[in-house]
Amino acid sequence: MADQDDILELIEDSDSTPEVSGARKWKIAVIDDDIAVHEGTRFALSDYSLNGQGLEILSAYSGAEGRELMRGNPDIAAVLLDVIMETDAAGLDLVEFIRNELRNETVRIILRTGQPGQAPERRVIVDYDINDYKAKTELTADKLFTSLTAALRSYQQLERMVQTRRGLEIIIDAASTLYDFKSMQRLAEGVLTQLASLLNVDCAGILVLRDSGEELAVLAGSGCYSRFIGTPGQSGSLDPDLRQMVEEAFRRRKHEFADHRTVLYIRTGSGREVVVLLQAERELSDTDRSLVEIFGSRLSIAFDNVILYRQLHEANTQLEERVAQRTRALTQANRRLSTQWLRLQRANAFKNEILGTVAHDLKNPLGVILGRTEMLTELISAEAPKDNVIAQVDHIRDATRRLTLMVDHLISDAMADAFDISIRREPVDIAALVGEVAEANRPMAQNKQQVISVSTPDACATMCDSDRMREAIDNLLSNAIKYSPIGGNIALQVDGDGDTTVIRVTDEGAGLSPEDLARLFGRFQRLSAKPTAGESSTGLGLSIVKKIVDMHGGHVTAASPGPGQGSTFTITLPAATVS
Repeated sequence: MADQDDILELIEDSDSTPEVSGARKWKIAVIDDDIAVHEGTRFALSDYSLNGQGLEILSAYSGAEGRELMRGNPDIAAVLLDVIMETDAAGLDLVEFIRNELRNETVRIILRTGQPGQAPERRVIVDYDINDYKAKTELTADKLFTSLTAALRSYQQLERMVQTRRGLEIIIDAASTLYDFKSMQRLAEGVLTQLASLLNVDCAGILVLRDSGEELAVLAGSGCYSRFIGTPGQSGSLDPDLRQMVEEAFRRRKHEFADHRTVLYIRTGSGREVVVLLQAERELSDTDRSLVEIFGSRLSIAFDNVILYRQLHEANTQLEERVAQRTRALTQANRRLSTQWLRLQRANAFKNEILGTVAHDLKNPLGVILGRTEMLTELISAEAPKDNVIAQVDHIRDATRRLTLMVDHLISDAMADAFDISIRREPVDIAALVGEVAEANRPMAQNKQQVISVSTPDACATMCDSDRMREAIDNLLSNAIKYSPIGGNIALQVDGDGDTTVIRVTDEGAGLSPEDLARLFGRFQRLSAKPTAGESSTGLGLSIVKKIVDMHGGHVTAASPGPGQGSTFTITLPAATVS
Protein backbone atom coordinates (compact mmCIF):
# COMPACT_ATOMS: atom_id res chain seq x y z
CA MET A 1 0.00 0.00 0.00
CA ALA A 2 1.27 3.51 -0.70
CA ASP A 3 2.48 5.79 2.05
CA GLN A 4 -0.17 7.75 3.91
CA ASP A 5 1.25 11.03 2.54
CA ASP A 6 0.36 9.83 -0.95
CA ILE A 7 -3.20 8.92 0.00
CA LEU A 8 -5.80 11.43 -1.19
CA GLU A 9 -7.10 13.16 1.92
CA LEU A 10 -10.84 13.80 1.96
CA ILE A 11 -11.20 17.27 3.41
CA GLU A 12 -14.73 18.27 4.27
CA ASP A 13 -14.24 22.03 4.43
CA SER A 14 -12.93 22.86 0.91
CA ASP A 15 -13.81 25.59 -1.52
CA SER A 16 -15.13 24.86 -4.98
CA THR A 17 -12.72 24.74 -7.91
CA PRO A 18 -11.74 28.27 -8.95
CA GLU A 19 -12.74 29.19 -12.46
CA VAL A 20 -10.39 30.58 -15.08
CA SER A 21 -12.38 33.33 -16.69
CA GLY A 22 -12.79 33.22 -20.45
CA ALA A 23 -11.09 29.78 -20.99
CA ARG A 24 -12.74 26.61 -22.17
CA LYS A 25 -12.79 23.95 -19.44
CA TRP A 26 -12.76 20.18 -19.39
CA LYS A 27 -16.07 18.97 -18.03
CA ILE A 28 -15.81 15.96 -15.70
CA ALA A 29 -18.41 14.23 -13.55
CA VAL A 30 -17.92 12.82 -10.05
CA ILE A 31 -20.65 10.25 -9.29
CA ASP A 32 -20.30 8.87 -5.77
CA ASP A 33 -22.59 8.56 -2.73
CA ASP A 34 -19.81 9.75 -0.40
CA ILE A 35 -19.76 13.55 -0.07
CA ALA A 36 -16.19 13.46 1.21
CA VAL A 37 -15.05 11.89 -2.09
CA HIS A 38 -16.55 14.82 -4.00
CA GLU A 39 -14.86 17.39 -1.80
CA GLY A 40 -11.53 15.58 -1.80
CA THR A 41 -11.57 15.28 -5.56
CA ARG A 42 -12.26 19.00 -5.99
CA PHE A 43 -9.43 19.83 -3.63
CA ALA A 44 -6.92 17.52 -5.35
CA LEU A 45 -7.79 18.86 -8.82
CA SER A 46 -8.19 22.51 -7.86
CA ASP A 47 -5.12 23.59 -9.84
CA TYR A 48 -5.43 21.03 -12.63
CA SER A 49 -4.78 22.26 -16.18
CA LEU A 50 -4.33 20.43 -19.50
CA ASN A 51 -3.60 22.24 -22.75
CA GLY A 52 -4.40 25.51 -21.01
CA GLN A 53 -7.85 24.33 -19.96
CA GLY A 54 -9.00 23.92 -16.37
CA LEU A 55 -11.75 21.69 -15.02
CA GLU A 56 -15.49 22.07 -14.51
CA ILE A 57 -16.49 19.41 -11.97
CA LEU A 58 -20.13 18.25 -11.88
CA SER A 59 -21.44 16.09 -9.03
CA ALA A 60 -24.07 13.35 -8.66
CA TYR A 61 -24.63 11.31 -5.48
CA SER A 62 -26.49 8.28 -6.82
CA GLY A 63 -26.91 6.22 -9.95
CA ALA A 64 -30.23 7.92 -10.66
CA GLU A 65 -28.72 11.38 -10.34
CA GLY A 66 -25.86 10.21 -12.52
CA ARG A 67 -28.30 9.27 -15.29
CA GLU A 68 -29.85 12.74 -15.28
CA LEU A 69 -26.43 14.37 -15.16
CA MET A 70 -25.13 12.40 -18.14
CA ARG A 71 -28.33 12.91 -20.13
CA GLY A 72 -28.18 16.68 -19.62
CA ASN A 73 -24.43 17.05 -20.33
CA PRO A 74 -23.41 15.05 -23.40
CA ASP A 75 -20.08 16.98 -23.54
CA ILE A 76 -18.70 15.48 -20.28
CA ALA A 77 -15.19 14.26 -21.04
CA ALA A 78 -14.56 11.92 -18.10
CA VAL A 79 -16.54 10.28 -15.28
CA LEU A 80 -15.11 9.33 -11.87
CA LEU A 81 -17.65 6.66 -10.95
CA ASP A 82 -18.25 4.70 -7.73
CA VAL A 83 -19.46 1.13 -8.16
CA ILE A 84 -21.56 0.65 -5.05
CA MET A 85 -24.08 3.38 -4.30
CA GLU A 86 -27.80 2.88 -3.70
CA THR A 87 -27.31 -0.71 -4.92
CA ASP A 88 -24.29 -2.97 -5.26
CA ALA A 89 -24.32 -2.60 -9.08
CA ALA A 90 -25.58 1.01 -9.41
CA GLY A 91 -22.29 2.15 -10.96
CA LEU A 92 -22.16 -0.70 -13.46
CA ASP A 93 -25.79 -0.14 -14.39
CA LEU A 94 -24.96 3.51 -15.05
CA VAL A 95 -22.11 2.43 -17.37
CA GLU A 96 -24.55 0.32 -19.36
CA PHE A 97 -26.94 3.29 -19.53
CA ILE A 98 -24.18 5.60 -20.81
CA ARG A 99 -22.88 3.19 -23.45
CA ASN A 100 -26.09 1.53 -24.62
CA GLU A 101 -28.92 4.00 -24.12
CA LEU A 102 -27.12 7.31 -24.49
CA ARG A 103 -24.75 5.73 -27.03
CA ASN A 104 -21.97 7.89 -25.70
CA GLU A 105 -18.76 6.15 -26.75
CA THR A 106 -16.36 9.04 -26.30
CA VAL A 107 -16.73 9.79 -22.57
CA ARG A 108 -13.93 8.18 -20.54
CA ILE A 109 -15.07 6.23 -17.45
CA ILE A 110 -12.74 5.73 -14.46
CA LEU A 111 -14.29 3.24 -12.06
CA ARG A 112 -13.44 3.81 -8.36
CA THR A 113 -14.40 1.30 -5.71
CA GLY A 114 -13.72 0.74 -2.05
CA GLN A 115 -14.54 -2.98 -2.37
CA PRO A 116 -12.53 -4.36 -5.33
CA GLY A 117 -13.82 -7.87 -4.80
CA GLN A 118 -17.38 -6.70 -5.39
CA ALA A 119 -16.50 -5.75 -8.98
CA PRO A 120 -13.54 -7.82 -10.26
CA GLU A 121 -11.28 -5.61 -12.40
CA ARG A 122 -10.73 -7.82 -15.42
CA ARG A 123 -14.35 -8.82 -15.87
CA VAL A 124 -15.68 -5.28 -15.38
CA ILE A 125 -13.28 -3.67 -17.83
CA VAL A 126 -14.09 -6.23 -20.53
CA ASP A 127 -17.83 -6.56 -19.98
CA TYR A 128 -18.73 -2.95 -19.21
CA ASP A 129 -16.40 -0.93 -21.47
CA ILE A 130 -14.56 0.70 -18.55
CA ASN A 131 -11.50 2.76 -19.46
CA ASP A 132 -9.73 2.63 -16.06
CA TYR A 133 -10.20 0.84 -12.73
CA LYS A 134 -8.93 2.20 -9.44
CA ALA A 135 -9.37 1.21 -5.84
CA LYS A 136 -10.07 4.19 -3.63
CA THR A 137 -7.19 3.18 -1.34
CA GLU A 138 -4.69 3.46 -4.19
CA LEU A 139 -6.06 6.65 -5.77
CA THR A 140 -3.50 9.17 -4.53
CA ALA A 141 -3.39 12.74 -5.83
CA ASP A 142 -0.68 11.84 -8.32
CA LYS A 143 -2.49 8.72 -9.48
CA LEU A 144 -5.70 10.71 -9.88
CA PHE A 145 -3.82 13.31 -11.91
CA THR A 146 -2.27 10.62 -14.10
CA SER A 147 -5.51 8.70 -14.68
CA LEU A 148 -7.52 11.85 -15.42
CA THR A 149 -4.87 13.18 -17.83
CA ALA A 150 -4.77 9.91 -19.73
CA ALA A 151 -8.57 9.84 -19.85
CA LEU A 152 -8.83 13.44 -21.11
CA ARG A 153 -6.20 12.88 -23.81
CA SER A 154 -8.00 9.76 -24.92
CA TYR A 155 -11.28 11.69 -24.95
CA GLN A 156 -9.64 14.47 -26.97
CA GLN A 157 -8.39 12.02 -29.57
CA LEU A 158 -11.76 10.34 -29.82
CA GLU A 159 -13.49 13.71 -30.15
CA ARG A 160 -11.15 14.63 -32.98
CA MET A 161 -11.90 11.33 -34.68
CA VAL A 162 -15.64 11.87 -34.25
CA GLN A 163 -15.41 15.47 -35.45
CA THR A 164 -13.27 14.41 -38.40
CA ARG A 165 -15.73 11.66 -39.34
CA ARG A 166 -18.66 14.02 -38.96
CA GLY A 167 -16.85 16.72 -40.91
CA LEU A 168 -15.94 14.36 -43.74
CA GLU A 169 -19.54 13.17 -43.91
CA ILE A 170 -20.69 16.79 -44.12
CA ILE A 171 -18.10 17.53 -46.81
CA ILE A 172 -19.19 14.50 -48.84
CA ASP A 173 -22.86 15.46 -48.52
CA ALA A 174 -22.06 19.11 -49.21
CA ALA A 175 -20.12 18.23 -52.36
CA SER A 176 -23.15 16.65 -54.01
CA THR A 177 -25.29 19.59 -52.89
CA LEU A 178 -22.89 22.33 -53.96
CA TYR A 179 -22.25 20.71 -57.35
CA ASP A 180 -25.97 20.90 -58.09
CA PHE A 181 -26.17 24.69 -57.76
CA LYS A 182 -26.73 26.51 -61.06
CA SER A 183 -26.45 30.07 -59.73
CA MET A 184 -23.23 31.65 -58.46
CA GLN A 185 -25.08 33.46 -55.68
CA ARG A 186 -26.94 30.31 -54.55
CA LEU A 187 -23.63 28.44 -54.51
CA ALA A 188 -22.03 31.16 -52.38
CA GLU A 189 -24.90 31.05 -49.91
CA GLY A 190 -24.59 27.27 -49.77
CA VAL A 191 -20.85 27.52 -49.04
CA LEU A 192 -21.43 29.70 -45.99
CA THR A 193 -24.22 27.45 -44.76
CA GLN A 194 -22.13 24.31 -45.14
CA LEU A 195 -19.11 25.88 -43.41
CA ALA A 196 -21.24 26.79 -40.39
CA SER A 197 -22.57 23.23 -40.30
CA LEU A 198 -19.08 21.79 -40.68
CA LEU A 199 -17.71 23.81 -37.75
CA ASN A 200 -20.89 23.27 -35.71
CA VAL A 201 -20.80 26.89 -34.60
CA ASP A 202 -22.67 30.09 -35.37
CA CYS A 203 -20.49 32.36 -37.44
CA ALA A 204 -20.71 35.47 -39.58
CA GLY A 205 -19.31 35.05 -43.06
CA ILE A 206 -18.81 36.80 -46.36
CA LEU A 207 -17.88 35.38 -49.78
CA VAL A 208 -16.26 37.70 -52.34
CA LEU A 209 -15.60 36.87 -56.01
CA ARG A 210 -12.96 38.48 -58.19
CA ASP A 211 -13.45 37.76 -61.88
CA SER A 212 -10.88 38.20 -64.63
CA GLY A 213 -10.80 41.94 -63.91
CA GLU A 214 -10.14 43.70 -60.61
CA GLU A 215 -13.81 44.23 -59.73
CA LEU A 216 -14.92 42.56 -56.50
CA ALA A 217 -18.44 41.28 -55.95
CA VAL A 218 -19.93 40.12 -52.64
CA LEU A 219 -21.96 37.04 -53.59
CA ALA A 220 -23.16 36.02 -50.12
CA GLY A 221 -23.05 37.17 -46.53
CA SER A 222 -24.34 35.98 -43.19
CA GLY A 223 -24.62 37.51 -39.76
CA CYS A 224 -23.23 41.02 -39.56
CA TYR A 225 -21.91 40.74 -43.13
CA SER A 226 -25.28 40.17 -44.81
CA ARG A 227 -25.69 43.89 -45.54
CA PHE A 228 -22.86 43.77 -48.10
CA ILE A 229 -24.49 41.21 -50.40
CA GLY A 230 -24.31 42.12 -54.10
CA THR A 231 -22.14 45.21 -53.64
CA PRO A 232 -18.88 45.78 -55.54
CA GLY A 233 -15.93 45.71 -53.16
CA GLN A 234 -14.01 48.57 -54.73
CA SER A 235 -16.90 51.00 -54.68
CA GLY A 236 -16.41 51.74 -51.01
CA SER A 237 -19.50 49.84 -49.81
CA LEU A 238 -17.44 47.47 -47.68
CA ASP A 239 -16.07 48.74 -44.39
CA PRO A 240 -12.46 49.90 -44.81
CA ASP A 241 -11.07 47.24 -42.43
CA LEU A 242 -13.09 44.48 -44.05
CA ARG A 243 -12.15 45.59 -47.55
CA GLN A 244 -8.49 45.68 -46.55
CA MET A 245 -8.68 42.10 -45.21
CA VAL A 246 -10.35 40.88 -48.40
CA GLU A 247 -7.87 42.62 -50.69
CA GLU A 248 -4.97 41.34 -48.57
CA ALA A 249 -6.33 37.78 -48.93
CA PHE A 250 -6.37 38.15 -52.71
CA ARG A 251 -2.77 39.38 -52.61
CA ARG A 252 -1.61 36.67 -50.17
CA ARG A 253 -3.39 33.85 -52.07
CA LYS A 254 -3.44 31.33 -49.21
CA HIS A 255 -5.55 30.33 -46.22
CA GLU A 256 -5.14 32.11 -42.89
CA PHE A 257 -6.33 31.08 -39.42
CA ALA A 258 -6.06 33.73 -36.70
CA ASP A 259 -7.91 33.84 -33.37
CA HIS A 260 -11.63 33.72 -34.17
CA ARG A 261 -11.24 34.68 -37.84
CA THR A 262 -10.69 32.32 -40.76
CA VAL A 263 -9.83 33.37 -44.33
CA LEU A 264 -10.03 30.89 -47.21
CA TYR A 265 -8.53 31.63 -50.62
CA ILE A 266 -9.80 29.62 -53.60
CA ARG A 267 -8.67 29.83 -57.22
CA THR A 268 -10.84 28.05 -59.79
CA GLY A 269 -9.62 26.29 -62.89
CA SER A 270 -11.17 29.04 -65.02
CA GLY A 271 -9.08 31.74 -63.34
CA ARG A 272 -11.71 33.17 -60.97
CA GLU A 273 -10.66 33.92 -57.40
CA VAL A 274 -12.81 33.55 -54.29
CA VAL A 275 -12.18 34.68 -50.71
CA VAL A 276 -14.32 33.37 -47.84
CA LEU A 277 -14.00 35.22 -44.51
CA LEU A 278 -15.50 33.64 -41.38
CA GLN A 279 -15.87 35.18 -37.93
CA ALA A 280 -16.55 32.33 -35.47
CA GLU A 281 -17.53 32.40 -31.78
CA ARG A 282 -14.55 30.26 -30.87
CA GLU A 283 -11.06 29.64 -32.13
CA LEU A 284 -10.92 26.75 -34.56
CA SER A 285 -9.18 23.57 -33.49
CA ASP A 286 -6.59 21.81 -35.61
CA THR A 287 -9.26 19.35 -36.67
CA ASP A 288 -11.58 22.20 -37.67
CA ARG A 289 -8.83 23.80 -39.74
CA SER A 290 -7.99 20.56 -41.50
CA LEU A 291 -11.64 20.01 -42.35
CA VAL A 292 -12.02 23.59 -43.58
CA GLU A 293 -8.99 23.17 -45.85
CA ILE A 294 -10.39 19.91 -47.26
CA PHE A 295 -13.74 21.60 -47.80
CA GLY A 296 -12.07 24.57 -49.52
CA SER A 297 -10.20 22.29 -51.92
CA ARG A 298 -13.54 21.03 -53.24
CA LEU A 299 -15.01 24.48 -53.87
CA SER A 300 -12.92 25.17 -56.98
CA ILE A 301 -14.81 22.44 -58.86
CA ALA A 302 -18.17 23.70 -57.58
CA PHE A 303 -17.54 27.27 -58.78
CA ASP A 304 -16.25 26.06 -62.15
CA ASN A 305 -19.37 23.90 -62.48
CA VAL A 306 -21.56 26.97 -62.05
CA ILE A 307 -19.48 28.91 -64.58
CA LEU A 308 -19.63 26.04 -67.08
CA TYR A 309 -23.37 25.68 -66.53
CA ARG A 310 -23.85 29.39 -67.16
CA GLN A 311 -21.74 29.21 -70.32
CA LEU A 312 -23.66 26.15 -71.46
CA HIS A 313 -26.95 27.90 -70.74
CA GLU A 314 -25.83 30.95 -72.75
CA ALA A 315 -24.66 28.70 -75.58
CA ASN A 316 -28.02 26.89 -75.56
CA THR A 317 -29.83 30.22 -75.57
CA GLN A 318 -27.76 31.44 -78.50
CA LEU A 319 -28.31 28.15 -80.29
CA GLU A 320 -32.05 28.38 -79.71
CA GLU A 321 -32.03 31.94 -81.05
CA ARG A 322 -30.06 30.84 -84.11
CA VAL A 323 -32.45 27.93 -84.67
CA ALA A 324 -35.39 30.33 -84.30
CA GLN A 325 -33.78 32.76 -86.76
CA ARG A 326 -33.10 29.96 -89.24
CA THR A 327 -36.64 28.69 -88.79
CA ARG A 328 -38.03 32.16 -89.45
CA ALA A 329 -35.77 32.50 -92.49
CA LEU A 330 -36.91 29.11 -93.82
CA THR A 331 -40.53 30.01 -93.15
CA GLN A 332 -40.11 33.27 -95.02
CA ALA A 333 -38.32 31.47 -97.85
CA ASN A 334 -41.14 28.92 -98.04
CA ARG A 335 -43.66 31.74 -98.03
CA ARG A 336 -41.81 33.46 -100.85
CA LEU A 337 -41.63 30.20 -102.79
CA SER A 338 -45.35 29.68 -102.27
CA THR A 339 -46.04 33.21 -103.46
CA GLN A 340 -43.81 32.73 -106.49
CA TRP A 341 -45.52 29.44 -107.22
CA LEU A 342 -48.91 31.15 -107.14
CA ARG A 343 -47.57 33.87 -109.40
CA LEU A 344 -46.22 31.27 -111.81
CA GLN A 345 -49.60 29.58 -111.83
CA ARG A 346 -51.28 32.91 -112.54
CA ALA A 347 -48.73 33.68 -115.25
CA ASN A 348 -49.35 30.29 -116.83
CA ALA A 349 -53.11 30.84 -116.70
CA PHE A 350 -52.64 34.30 -118.20
CA LYS A 351 -50.50 32.79 -120.96
CA ASN A 352 -53.27 30.34 -121.77
CA GLU A 353 -55.79 33.19 -121.88
CA ILE A 354 -53.53 35.19 -124.18
CA LEU A 355 -53.09 32.22 -126.47
CA GLY A 356 -56.85 31.71 -126.56
CA THR A 357 -57.38 35.37 -127.35
CA VAL A 358 -54.77 35.28 -130.10
CA ALA A 359 -56.34 32.19 -131.59
CA HIS A 360 -59.84 33.64 -131.44
CA ASP A 361 -59.72 37.44 -131.75
CA LEU A 362 -56.77 37.74 -134.12
CA LYS A 363 -58.12 35.12 -136.51
CA ASN A 364 -60.85 37.33 -137.95
CA PRO A 365 -58.72 40.38 -138.88
CA LEU A 366 -56.03 38.11 -140.27
CA GLY A 367 -58.67 36.38 -142.44
CA VAL A 368 -59.88 39.76 -143.68
CA ILE A 369 -56.35 40.81 -144.55
CA LEU A 370 -55.66 37.52 -146.35
CA GLY A 371 -58.95 37.58 -148.29
CA ARG A 372 -58.70 41.23 -149.30
CA THR A 373 -55.10 40.71 -150.36
CA GLU A 374 -56.13 37.89 -152.69
CA MET A 375 -58.95 40.02 -154.11
CA LEU A 376 -56.57 42.94 -154.58
CA THR A 377 -54.20 40.64 -156.50
CA GLU A 378 -57.03 39.56 -158.80
CA LEU A 379 -58.14 43.17 -159.35
CA ILE A 380 -54.63 44.29 -160.27
CA SER A 381 -54.27 41.35 -162.67
CA ALA A 382 -57.61 42.21 -164.29
CA GLU A 383 -56.75 45.92 -164.40
CA ALA A 384 -59.83 46.74 -162.34
CA PRO A 385 -60.93 50.36 -161.79
CA LYS A 386 -58.86 52.37 -159.33
CA ASP A 387 -61.83 52.88 -156.96
CA ASN A 388 -62.17 49.14 -156.45
CA VAL A 389 -58.49 48.79 -155.66
CA ILE A 390 -58.62 51.67 -153.19
CA ALA A 391 -61.63 50.10 -151.46
CA GLN A 392 -59.75 46.82 -150.96
CA VAL A 393 -56.72 48.69 -149.61
CA ASP A 394 -59.01 50.53 -147.15
CA HIS A 395 -60.36 47.19 -145.91
CA ILE A 396 -56.84 45.88 -145.44
CA ARG A 397 -55.82 49.07 -143.59
CA ASP A 398 -58.87 48.86 -141.33
CA ALA A 399 -58.21 45.19 -140.46
CA THR A 400 -54.56 45.97 -139.81
CA ARG A 401 -55.50 48.81 -137.47
CA ARG A 402 -57.86 46.57 -135.57
CA LEU A 403 -55.17 43.90 -135.32
CA THR A 404 -52.64 46.45 -134.10
CA LEU A 405 -55.09 47.74 -131.50
CA MET A 406 -55.70 44.22 -130.17
CA VAL A 407 -51.97 43.57 -129.93
CA ASP A 408 -51.55 46.86 -128.05
CA HIS A 409 -54.26 45.82 -125.63
CA LEU A 410 -52.66 42.43 -125.06
CA ILE A 411 -49.27 44.03 -124.40
CA SER A 412 -50.82 46.52 -121.98
CA ASP A 413 -52.54 43.76 -120.07
CA ALA A 414 -49.36 41.69 -119.94
CA MET A 415 -47.51 44.69 -118.53
CA ALA A 416 -50.24 45.28 -115.96
CA ASP A 417 -49.96 41.64 -114.80
CA ALA A 418 -46.16 41.65 -114.60
CA PHE A 419 -45.18 40.81 -111.04
CA ASP A 420 -42.31 43.25 -110.82
CA ILE A 421 -44.23 46.20 -112.18
CA SER A 422 -43.97 49.37 -110.12
CA ILE A 423 -45.79 52.68 -110.05
CA ARG A 424 -43.64 55.77 -110.28
CA ARG A 425 -45.45 58.50 -108.38
CA GLU A 426 -44.79 62.12 -109.18
CA PRO A 427 -46.84 65.31 -109.30
CA VAL A 428 -48.98 65.19 -112.47
CA ASP A 429 -51.43 67.81 -113.80
CA ILE A 430 -54.42 65.54 -114.42
CA ALA A 431 -56.31 68.32 -116.18
CA ALA A 432 -53.56 68.67 -118.78
CA LEU A 433 -53.22 64.88 -119.08
CA VAL A 434 -56.94 64.46 -119.76
CA GLY A 435 -56.75 67.18 -122.42
CA GLU A 436 -53.88 65.40 -124.16
CA VAL A 437 -55.77 62.09 -124.18
CA ALA A 438 -58.86 63.82 -125.60
CA GLU A 439 -56.83 65.42 -128.42
CA ALA A 440 -55.21 62.10 -129.29
CA ASN A 441 -58.64 60.43 -129.65
CA ARG A 442 -60.42 63.23 -131.59
CA PRO A 443 -59.54 61.86 -135.09
CA MET A 444 -61.15 58.48 -134.24
CA ALA A 445 -64.22 60.32 -132.83
CA GLN A 446 -64.43 62.56 -135.88
CA ASN A 447 -64.53 59.49 -138.13
CA LYS A 448 -67.80 58.68 -136.35
CA GLN A 449 -68.89 62.33 -136.32
CA GLN A 450 -68.73 62.34 -132.53
CA VAL A 451 -67.99 65.35 -130.33
CA ILE A 452 -65.61 65.16 -127.32
CA SER A 453 -66.11 67.89 -124.73
CA VAL A 454 -63.58 68.45 -121.92
CA SER A 455 -64.31 70.16 -118.60
CA THR A 456 -61.31 70.55 -116.26
CA PRO A 457 -60.04 73.10 -113.74
CA ASP A 458 -57.05 75.23 -114.66
CA ALA A 459 -54.71 72.87 -112.80
CA CYS A 460 -55.24 69.72 -110.76
CA ALA A 461 -52.04 68.20 -109.40
CA THR A 462 -52.11 64.54 -108.33
CA MET A 463 -49.36 62.12 -107.25
CA CYS A 464 -49.47 59.33 -109.85
CA ASP A 465 -47.70 57.63 -112.74
CA SER A 466 -48.52 59.75 -115.79
CA ASP A 467 -47.94 56.93 -118.34
CA ARG A 468 -50.17 54.47 -116.48
CA MET A 469 -52.94 57.02 -115.91
CA ARG A 470 -52.79 58.08 -119.56
CA GLU A 471 -53.30 54.44 -120.51
CA ALA A 472 -56.28 54.06 -118.14
CA ILE A 473 -58.03 57.26 -119.31
CA ASP A 474 -57.33 56.37 -122.96
CA ASN A 475 -58.98 52.97 -122.50
CA LEU A 476 -62.13 54.56 -121.04
CA LEU A 477 -62.29 57.21 -123.76
CA SER A 478 -61.65 54.75 -126.63
CA ASN A 479 -64.40 52.49 -125.22
CA ALA A 480 -66.78 55.50 -125.12
CA ILE A 481 -66.01 56.26 -128.79
CA LYS A 482 -66.35 52.60 -129.72
CA TYR A 483 -69.77 52.09 -128.07
CA SER A 484 -71.28 55.57 -128.72
CA PRO A 485 -73.49 56.02 -131.81
CA ILE A 486 -72.41 57.99 -134.86
CA GLY A 487 -72.86 61.69 -134.13
CA GLY A 488 -72.95 61.08 -130.33
CA ASN A 489 -71.47 63.25 -127.58
CA ILE A 490 -68.73 62.21 -125.13
CA ALA A 491 -67.84 64.27 -122.04
CA LEU A 492 -64.61 64.28 -120.06
CA GLN A 493 -64.72 65.95 -116.65
CA VAL A 494 -62.07 66.44 -113.90
CA ASP A 495 -62.84 67.53 -110.32
CA GLY A 496 -60.60 67.81 -107.26
CA ASP A 497 -61.04 68.76 -103.59
CA GLY A 498 -57.44 68.60 -102.37
CA ASP A 499 -57.74 65.06 -100.96
CA THR A 500 -59.02 63.23 -104.05
CA THR A 501 -59.06 63.68 -107.81
CA VAL A 502 -62.13 62.49 -109.78
CA ILE A 503 -62.12 61.78 -113.53
CA ARG A 504 -65.43 61.03 -115.28
CA VAL A 505 -66.03 59.76 -118.84
CA THR A 506 -69.69 59.99 -119.93
CA ASP A 507 -71.10 58.73 -123.27
CA GLU A 508 -74.48 58.45 -125.01
CA GLY A 509 -73.99 54.86 -126.04
CA ALA A 510 -75.93 51.66 -125.54
CA GLY A 511 -75.64 51.83 -121.76
CA LEU A 512 -75.03 48.94 -119.36
CA SER A 513 -77.34 46.17 -118.20
CA PRO A 514 -77.28 44.87 -114.59
CA GLU A 515 -75.42 41.82 -115.86
CA ASP A 516 -72.80 44.05 -117.51
CA LEU A 517 -72.30 46.04 -114.28
CA ALA A 518 -71.77 42.83 -112.28
CA ARG A 519 -68.90 41.55 -114.48
CA LEU A 520 -67.69 44.77 -116.03
CA PHE A 521 -64.06 44.89 -114.83
CA GLY A 522 -63.23 41.20 -115.20
CA ARG A 523 -60.66 40.09 -117.72
CA PHE A 524 -61.93 39.03 -121.18
CA GLN A 525 -65.49 40.09 -120.38
CA ARG A 526 -67.63 41.05 -123.39
CA LEU A 527 -70.52 43.51 -122.93
CA SER A 528 -73.99 42.82 -124.18
CA ALA A 529 -73.79 45.94 -126.42
CA LYS A 530 -71.76 45.88 -129.63
CA PRO A 531 -69.40 48.55 -130.98
CA THR A 532 -71.41 50.87 -133.25
CA ALA A 533 -69.00 50.85 -136.22
CA GLY A 534 -67.96 47.20 -136.23
CA GLU A 535 -64.87 47.73 -134.07
CA SER A 536 -63.39 44.70 -132.36
CA SER A 537 -63.01 44.21 -128.61
CA THR A 538 -60.69 41.92 -126.62
CA GLY A 539 -62.53 42.35 -123.33
CA LEU A 540 -59.27 43.46 -121.65
CA GLY A 541 -59.52 47.25 -121.59
CA LEU A 542 -61.60 47.72 -118.42
CA SER A 543 -59.61 45.09 -116.47
CA ILE A 544 -56.43 47.01 -117.32
CA VAL A 545 -58.04 50.25 -116.11
CA LYS A 546 -58.99 48.65 -112.77
CA LYS A 547 -55.51 47.21 -112.33
CA ILE A 548 -53.84 50.58 -112.86
CA VAL A 549 -56.26 52.46 -110.59
CA ASP A 550 -55.94 49.83 -107.84
CA MET A 551 -52.17 50.14 -107.93
CA HIS A 552 -52.55 53.87 -107.32
CA GLY A 553 -54.70 53.24 -104.24
CA GLY A 554 -57.85 54.49 -105.98
CA HIS A 555 -61.00 52.89 -107.34
CA VAL A 556 -63.00 52.87 -110.57
CA THR A 557 -66.79 52.56 -110.85
CA ALA A 558 -69.38 52.46 -113.60
CA ALA A 559 -72.98 53.67 -113.64
CA SER A 560 -75.76 53.58 -116.24
CA PRO A 561 -79.47 54.47 -116.15
CA GLY A 562 -80.05 51.39 -118.27
CA PRO A 563 -79.68 50.00 -121.80
CA GLY A 564 -79.77 52.68 -124.49
CA GLN A 565 -79.22 55.55 -121.98
CA GLY A 566 -75.44 55.84 -122.01
CA SER A 567 -72.99 55.24 -119.15
CA THR A 568 -70.50 57.05 -116.92
CA PHE A 569 -67.13 55.68 -115.75
CA THR A 570 -65.53 57.36 -112.74
CA ILE A 571 -61.91 57.14 -111.56
CA THR A 572 -61.19 58.38 -108.01
CA LEU A 573 -57.53 58.85 -107.01
CA PRO A 574 -55.92 60.03 -103.77
CA ALA A 575 -54.25 63.35 -104.42
CA ALA A 576 -51.31 62.52 -102.09
CA THR A 577 -48.95 59.54 -102.02
CA VAL A 578 -50.44 56.38 -100.50
CA SER A 579 -48.06 54.86 -97.90
